[in-house]
Amino acid sequence: MPRPPFKIEICVEGIDGLVAAQQAGADRVELCASLLEGGLTPSLGVIREALRIATIPFHVIVRPRGGDFLYSELEFRSMLEDVKVLRDMGVAGVVIGCLTPEGTIDEVRTKTLVDAARPMAVTCHRAFDMTCDYRAALEALIRSGVDRVLTSGQRDTAQEGCAILKDITDLADGRIIVMGCGALDTDNIAQVRKASGVDEMHFAALKTIKSGMEFRNPHVGMGGTALEREYEITLTDEDAVRATIAVARMVG
Repeated sequence: MPRPPFKIEICVEGIDGLVAAQQAGADRVELCASLLEGGLTPSLGVIREALRIATIPFHVIVRPRGGDFLYSELEFRSMLEDVKVLRDMGVAGVVIGCLTPEGTIDEVRTKTLVDAARPMAVTCHRAFDMTCDYRAALEALIRSGVDRVLTSGQRDTAQEGCAILKDITDLADGRIIVMGCGALDTDNIAQVRKASGVDEMHFAALKTIKSGMEFRNPHVGMGGTALEREYEITLTDEDAVRATIAVARMVG
């Protein structure tokens, strides 16, 4: 099957990240909250503002909590409602992932979410990397109608998972878009793209800055974080995004 045009997606937290990514030349954004937990569903206010200002497509992660991808019935119902709301708002796509206790793709729930999402695009996130058999998981996603799978090749980084990324891409054979991810930066993204042959690439280029707060209460830390983290902000690094995209696009 013909290969889709190569695209780069940037994973961002909130509106400022979306703006930085689109100014740096991204093709698409994955819009999240709480990247420290791997990305959770952002608020409706964030999504509405993103729809107002976005100049590139963005896909919204539908993940109600951190931790594993084995959801209770109530959690799944909330995911389904989120998908329907996002569809009705006119969002371009959603990012989902549901597993069984045995580490396989939950095809019933996945197909239910896909059917509810249309005409939005549907990506399966790195829940795929937590499956017990990536070949079987890939076929399950294809049967469920998922458009794209985000994967680091079942390893911590794309460099470590490069051989599996190539195998996944070969097995997909154009039936589903394979989007590679996992600690990609200017030093490795070209090598990973060339060696794996993935259809798309995904990364988050983040930087930490100091809070502008002048008053700092030394006795309170919110959410169980260290006190110093209370006065740090993590942002998308526009310059790093631009530089990494440029290196990736040098590979023909």
